[in-house]
Formats: sequence, structure tokens, C-alpha cells
Amino acid sequence: MLPGPTNVPNRVMNAMLAPIINHRSEDFRILYKRIIEKTQKVFETNGDIILLTTSGTGAVEASVVNLIKKGDKAIIPVNGEFSTRLADLIDSWGGTAIRITAPFGENPPIEKIEEAFEANKDVKALYAVYNETSTGTTIRYMDKLGNLCGKYGSFYIADAVSILGGDELPVDKWNIDICITASQKALAAPPGVSPISINERTKKYMKSNVSPILYLNLNRYFKYYLEHTETPFTPALPLYYAFDEALNLVLEEGMSKRIERHRICADAFYSSLSTLGLTPFAKEDARSNVIIAFNYLDGMDDKKFRTLLSEEFKVLIAGGFGNLKGKVFRIGSMGEVTRYHVMRTISSIYSAMKMLGIDANEKALSIAEEKLQNL
Repeated sequence: MLPGPTNVPNRVMNAMLAPIINHRSEDFRILYKRIIEKTQKVFETNGDIILLTTSGTGAVEASVVNLIKKGDKAIIPVNGEFSTRLADLIDSWGGTAIRITAPFGENPPIEKIEEAFEANKDVKALYAVYNETSTGTTIRYMDKLGNLCGKYGSFYIADAVSILGGDELPVDKWNIDICITASQKALAAPPGVSPISINERTKKYMKSNVSPILYLNLNRYFKYYLEHTETPFTPALPLYYAFDEALNLVLEEGMSKRIERHRICADAFYSSLSTLGLTPFAKEDARSNVIIAFNYLDGMDDKKFRTLLSEEFKVLIAGGFGNLKGKVFRIGSMGEVTRYHVMRTISSIYSAMKMLGIDANEKALSIAEEKLQNL
């Protein structure tokens, strides 16, 4: 129950047993084209799709080094570890990150973002971390950010590494120019594949303003796909097979049903864990449906609690990091998560609290059962 890598279904794991093929062959071209078309459906976009053999961080970096030039201004809401890293990356590449900050667990008011546009008429891009993995915080006005970018003529980049496939994200409808995710989160595939969607106007800009880098140079990927239906560098073939099968599972379930399943599981977690006497870290209007973050009670030791869950109940959850280390725990409620995972996790947390001598309300279990009855 980590915020990634998540549980991978057997169908997806078994897909990696396929023979290694020549990545310059017709067999590969068929596989690659098939994955691109499925990924477009999951992103809900008609734009280009590039599959990078990287972690999500590599894809986020690609979005910066192919778009931002020295002196370019980029607005970014900053409310956690990953949005902080992204802002720092923009600065280190020579751009200027205009940080719209909010306390961890909250989102800055959208009015503050528009004020930043008004004060900086030459803003080139808006970067938004849709789901802040470090705090379990989700931006709930992503669609409105697309409208703002259209109004002020800037590019709109969505870091959806830990949320795409687990919550609503119609890329074209929300006017997102670049969208980034990773295979090991809500899409429930092994780590190592990070898809990026890029619309036509952004592609046109990149082709006219070529980045000096090599491996993450997205123009090379455009060129190789157009001319050969290939990747410019050797891809991780077993991971491509796995990702292809993971996309099959997503599309078989259907995006709307998948998103509703994640919402129901999140509701069960928030309701039941609150009944245990714990408090959510994120404010109610910013809580994630895929990463559930809760504060520790006074006297709850992070290491003892999570070690007990792991060793006695075989349930893995994550702690906090940075300033939140030892203060919160985080549950990855994403990918293949369903009633079984939620009930096992909640019952284990209840039992661990009792074993640590902490009073816990057993009604939490019946509340979770009630919330999950439609799964």
C-alpha cells in the first residue's frame, strides 16, 4: 500500500516473459504503435505520446529542458516536496520559477495564480503538480488552470505522475499542453516507463526551439516515430510489454469506473481512519483520492507503527519525508486497489494501534464495510 511502486497484477508481470525482440523490427513497430494508441485513450488526448524509459522524475525533467529557455518565467503552485523540486529544476535550468506557495496540505487560492499572471505578462508556462505525493494533496481546479493559460497565452504543463489513471484528467478538454505520468503509480505497471503527451502547438514550438540535450530531447522522439515508428534509443522492452498489458486492464475496466473505484476506496479510508481517532493531513477540499495522508497521534512512533504493520500484518505503508518525517503516514490507494486492500489495511492499522496501547474505535471497520459495499 505504498504511494508507488504499487501492486502489479499477474497478467502484467507475466507479459514481461515475452521474448526480447529487435527494437528496429516490424514486430517492435506494431507493439510501439499499439501502446501509443492505448495511451492516448487513457490520457484522453489526440496529441503525440512519447514513452521515456525513465522514472517520473526523468519525464518531468524532459518537460522543462525541452520547453524552458534561459530567462523564461514559469508560474508554479508550491505546496510539497515534488512541487518544490520542480520549481528548483526550473531555476537550475536557467528559467525563473514564480512560486505561489501554500502550507503543505493545502492548495494556494487560484486567485493568487491569476494575480501572478497579471503581474507577469511575459509568463511562458504554468507548471502544476496535480497530486502532491508527499502530502496527499490534489489540486481541484486543474480545469480552471487550463482556462487561465488560454487567457494569458502560456503553456500548461501537468505533472500527473501519481494520479493519472486514478482520478479525472481529460488532457485535451482541460487544455493541457504537456501531461506527464509514470507507469508504477495508478496505472499499476512496473516502474521504468514514463509517458508524456504533447499537443500540436507545443510540438511545433519544440521543433523550432531545439533543446541541446540528447537522451531527453523530445524532438528526436517526434522524428523517430514519424519516420520509423521507433524510439531513438533502446527502450526497456520487457517494461513495454508490461505497460501494454497494464493499459489493456485500464481500458477493459473503463476510465470512469476506474476513477469511481478510486474515489470509493479513498472515501472508505478517510471515513474509517478518522473514526479511529486519526486526522487527515490535507484540508478537506484538497484531499487526494490516490494518496491518503494522516497525522500521527501524540505518542505514536512512526518506526514502531510501520514496522508492526509490515512484520505482523504484511502491509507496507509509507512515512513522511522532509519536514513531515515522523509526523504523518501515507497510504497508496491506487492502481489495482479494491475492497480487499482497503479492508486489510484498515483492520491492520486498527490492530497495530491496539497493540501499541492506543485507543481505537472498532466501528471504523463497519464504516469501511459500508463505504465499500458497491465494490
